[in-house]
Amino acid sequence: MEELVKPTYKKPGPDDFFKKLQKEVQVTVLGNKRIQRLNVAKTFFLLFLYVGLYSCILIFGNHTPLLFLCYILLGFSMIMLFINAFHDAAHGAVFKKRKHNQWFMHVLELFGSNSWLWGKRHNLLHHPYPNIQHWDTDIKQSDLVRIFPDSPHLKKHRYQHIYMFLLYPLYTLNWLFIRDFKDFFGTKDNYVKRVVKIPRVEYVKLFAAKIFNLFYLIGVPVMVLDQPWYIIVLGWLCMHIFGSMLGVIALISTHVDETAVFPLPPPDGKMDVTWAEHQMMVTKDFSADNPLANFLFGGFTHHVAHHLFPHVAHTYYPYITPIIKRYAREYDLPYTCYPAIKAVRSHFVLLKKQGAGESLFQHGEL
Repeated sequence: MEELVKPTYKKPGPDDFFKKLQKEVQVTVLGNKRIQRLNVAKTFFLLFLYVGLYSCILIFGNHTPLLFLCYILLGFSMIMLFINAFHDAAHGAVFKKRKHNQWFMHVLELFGSNSWLWGKRHNLLHHPYPNIQHWDTDIKQSDLVRIFPDSPHLKKHRYQHIYMFLLYPLYTLNWLFIRDFKDFFGTKDNYVKRVVKIPRVEYVKLFAAKIFNLFYLIGVPVMVLDQPWYIIVLGWLCMHIFGSMLGVIALISTHVDETAVFPLPPPDGKMDVTWAEHQMMVTKDFSADNPLANFLFGGFTHHVAHHLFPHVAHTYYPYITPIIKRYAREYDLPYTCYPAIKAVRSHFVLLKKQGAGESLFQHGEL
């Protein structure tokens, strides 16, 4: 794996918009502790919802329609718990004490993954370097899909807008059985190992989490319910498919649309924009004024606010976003908010054009 120069950003000037924005948000928004308590309440509600729906599988699962309904709802609640509560905890934004946020992050082990590794890849790579090739782990996942304009163009990419439409519903299954192992054991494009050394105990936790996940989601229902094993496995597959479809809406709507910017650092790594300007360039909101979308997707609908204030609870973001929009107008900075449907459509337009090898994307000059 080639050596890469870590990108660095330009230092803010005396009239930097983000300095003013931070002060205003601190004074006018963050002093309201009721909004923080709302996030804590939502976190425990989503955790109890997940446990409750799992219990419903064991209680009502002998009725096949209820079995499938409970598995599907469990898939939705898994994604909601991840996007809202776990994601905030990974940024230290749910509880006051750091250790309590770290404890809560272990819900990812409940889902069969590894919270330590996810926290490192998300906080050390995606947030500092969103949309930067060779650094943003949340965008570059596989050679199956071509997102970055400077990635190699393969013949199969001509059809990526078709086959990715069919593969996205398998997103969580890919995470469970492929992505984690690539992060832990892979050598090609292993971005995580550029910045951290994985402790041995995390390898043990990885396998233990996956075994436990399959045991309680498949093994226990097979032992408890009077249902054929293949019906339970089919219900489990429905959980992942429906959950993935909900989760993918958030994952593809915030950084990778048809007008996305993918800045290229110069050879010395010194970017010509500040960190905050870069976040504004590469991040977009979707359905930010929709209360249902805000409840389902947490800090993803107000994703610009999340990238500028990652350590703030997502329940504050609806109050922060109007301030960001005002500063964007004042300083002539980009700000975009799509309806969710348009954001998803725009992503597939990107896939089609990138698959055709068209060079239509900016490299990030303000």
